[in-house]
Amino acid sequence: MKTPRSKQKSQKKITLDDYIKAARSGNRQAEQEIKGPGFHSTHRVHRSAKNYTRKTKHKGQEF
Repeated sequence: MKTPRSKQKSQKKITLDDYIKAARSGNRQAEQEIKGPGFHSTHRVHRSAKNYTRKTKHKGQEF
């Protein structure tokens, strides 16, 4: 015998979009606990040692 709909629990299926959204928010919360609030870049640009600069503090001694 079937139970009436009012007594049945409405089961919502978890879609792929819901899973991705939950995973992103979880990762963001975990990152904020570790690094603190605000923006933190994950990849930084590698500066070359041969990079030319005009600043006097980088030129060395001039004779």
